[in-house]
Amino acid sequence: MVQIVVVINMLISAILLYIAWRVWRLRLRCTRITNWFILAERRYHAVLRNAPEAIYISQHQIQNLRQTNQALEIQLQQLQQIISLLVVGQRIWRRYLRKSW
Repeated sequence: MVQIVVVINMLISAILLYIAWRVWRLRLRCTRITNWFILAERRYHAVLRNAPEAIYISQHQIQNLRQTNQALEIQLQQLQQIISLLVVGQRIWRRYLRKSW
């Protein structure tokens, strides 16, 4: 009878030892994953720390470029109008010269 109790206790002890070993390995795996997440968070924080300021500066530069672009578009339209007036003047001048000859 004592032998059966000892065997059962040894089986229970072996099962509990196996479970403890698996829990210990799971804890190690969780520690590694946690360390990886901490490292990733630090790296992303270092990269993205200046992002709001960079976005603000970029928005300001884009606004300046749009204003410059609008001024250049107005100048381009004026230049196109001048060129079209010159073309019309050239056509009139050619017709006038043909009639004169």
